[in-house]
Amino acid sequence: MITVLTGNNSFEITRAINQIARSFDGVTEKFEGSNLEVAQLPDLLQGGTLFANERLVIIKDVSENQRIWETLPDWITRVSDDVHLVLVETKPDKRTKTYKDLQKNTEIKTFLAWGDRDTFIAEKWVADEAKRQNITIDKKCIQLLVERVGLDQWLLFHALEKLSILDEVTPDVIGRTIIANPTENVFNLFDCALRGDVKKVHEMIQILERTEDPYRTFGLLSGQVVQLATLVVADKKPSEVATDIGTHPYALGKLAPYAKKFGKKDVQKMTKLFADTDREMKSSAIDPWLLVEKTLTKTASF
Repeated sequence: MITVLTGNNSFEITRAINQIARSFDGVTEKFEGSNLEVAQLPDLLQGGTLFANERLVIIKDVSENQRIWETLPDWITRVSDDVHLVLVETKPDKRTKTYKDLQKNTEIKTFLAWGDRDTFIAEKWVADEAKRQNITIDKKCIQLLVERVGLDQWLLFHALEKLSILDEVTPDVIGRTIIANPTENVFNLFDCALRGDVKKVHEMIQILERTEDPYRTFGLLSGQVVQLATLVVADKKPSEVATDIGTHPYALGKLAPYAKKFGKKDVQKMTKLFADTDREMKSSAIDPWLLVEKTLTKTASF
């Protein structure tokens, strides 16, 4: 039997491997495909050993080993019934003969990491995983957790493990227990600027510049500006705008009060300000964090 696990979602692939291993009663053997030799294939794929009649053989990234990958089609139909071969491939070349033969003769499972439009999927997963870990958590807290942690399943899983040992899960508990991801930190930074709190902006930038990249931070801030401008110009409910632009209503909902505060001329000026800063960051030798702070200070005066 051959199973192929592909994709860039390492969490789901790891869980799939663990599930296969738990259901197997024999010996599990793991190999790095890049280190294998063609001469090893008969011993790996043909039947049991002196120590076990049935074997689970897991090989990771064998496609990086060109000699093995090109030889593999000759072995696909020759793998012993006593061997369950699991091939783990992050991004196999689907144009190759080997992949096409695997498609025809094996079971391929693809696990993709979540993207920006998968917030609802993440929230559903958190709800299911919380139930599996016997955590009582309401919808509001689930939304807050995903917003705070982001769409990385490993981080969400470990966040739930932290919450599982607590007596109660509330927004306040999540705020005190779970470290915010860069996106959440950036929103709080932008929120301070929109409230006109220049002192807090300065303090937050001093903290962020120790661990964050200024260009990534500015990119996330620019995204917040675009979302705010869209809310102002569209003159619709955040949920409707979220559907239009493919983002989550929770994030837009936090910007909604400022959409009422600022007019179209304000967001036009803000958009131009950020566009000018973007050009300056790419063309000048000025400290990028200084440019970020200067831009947010000007934003605070709108």
